[in-house]
Amino acid sequence: MSRSDLLFQKAQNYIPGGVNSPVRAFGGVGGTPVFFNRGQGAYLIDEDEKSYIDYVGSWGTAILGHAHPEVVLAVQKAAANGLSFGAPTAKEVELAIKINQHFPSIEQVRLVNSGTEATMSALRLARAATGRDKILKFEGCYHGHSDALLVKAGSGGLTFGVPSSPGVPKVLVQETLTAIFNDLDSVEAVFQAVGKDIAAIIVEPVAGNMGCVLPVPGFLQGLREICDRYQSLLIFDEVITGFRVGRGGAQGLYGVVPDITTLGKIIGGGLPVGAFGGRKILMEKMAPVGPVYQAGTLSGNPIAVAAGLATLKVLESSPGFYADLEIKTQRLVAGLLERAKAQDIALKATQVGSLFGLFFTEGEEITQLQQVMGCHIEQFKQFFHALLQQGIYIAPSAYEAGFVSAAHGDLELQATWDAAEKAFASLKHKDVSKEVRLSN
Repeated sequence: MSRSDLLFQKAQNYIPGGVNSPVRAFGGVGGTPVFFNRGQGAYLIDEDEKSYIDYVGSWGTAILGHAHPEVVLAVQKAAANGLSFGAPTAKEVELAIKINQHFPSIEQVRLVNSGTEATMSALRLARAATGRDKILKFEGCYHGHSDALLVKAGSGGLTFGVPSSPGVPKVLVQETLTAIFNDLDSVEAVFQAVGKDIAAIIVEPVAGNMGCVLPVPGFLQGLREICDRYQSLLIFDEVITGFRVGRGGAQGLYGVVPDITTLGKIIGGGLPVGAFGGRKILMEKMAPVGPVYQAGTLSGNPIAVAAGLATLKVLESSPGFYADLEIKTQRLVAGLLERAKAQDIALKATQVGSLFGLFFTEGEEITQLQQVMGCHIEQFKQFFHALLQQGIYIAPSAYEAGFVSAAHGDLELQATWDAAEKAFASLKHKDVSKEVRLSN
């Protein structure tokens, strides 16, 4: 029995489901989750010392790869000065300035401790600024686990077939409206009915929690126009895309300016962090300047800030960093599609920057949740385990994006292609005719 098996058995006695975040339990793919001991570059090493090429990257955080020496050194130096003060530090100001430099829409920013906290606070600010209660989100987009946003969510909610959650008060759900991602007509219909009551639209500009679903041309621009027309605010949840698809995030890539942006992951360099920001006139409604309350003992934690600053400095000092990373990701995806086609496996792929999504389907290009839900889930499960056995670690869910890091090189790409070729060949001999497809 492996160390992971033993640890999972023990963990289930003391931790609900044996994990501290649901997707990690392998419920979406079956089997026992891998317990990792350490990471280095493009690799994770499990408790049995087996190495895996990692395409999860702490769910997009590890854009430089694991244990980057400059980030580790920055954390060590910061830790030597103390772990937490609950008071302002100079480095917080430096990080805020860097965020502003790359995200012009963020004139002021508030650091928090997670993406969930960032989106929750952004909605509170939007409601206070507009005097309205309703928000509009999109089916399959995940914005953390706060009550108001666990309605037709993506990520773990889809993995377990529960796009909402018990324990969410009905009165809060009634204030959360949903529309179809990449369908402006569905948005217009909601606004025509109750537009004067909608405080904000919140959207992942690239949906990263139902695979990786890109915005169709004009979709994000259309959301901006609708918000302007109804005097609602537009919130971009860039927890995944911020500093991942480019230094200026998805808003820089697509040329659409939101009113409020939420960030996370990369700005903490691998440590817990979140942030939300926007125009100064909006952000000054936050306490202590304004009446909108938000606080956190560990907000702006000096260790997380040090890791984030070190990461951003590497990104800034590396000419062609994002172009090189995108080319690498394009090559990875093209190689996977080529090998799937050679084995007569129906596979669609999406990609932007260093994000990618894989969908086992004969259908159209993936643009909406309904198409994602119609994919061959059993094939994905088999593919996942075939890769895992060969030392390739992708997300243990058909509803998560994949991530390439700067540490991935030709050696890792070739090993991934070789493993995928064997995995696709094994799918040809599996009977998937009895698979159960998840439906919305």
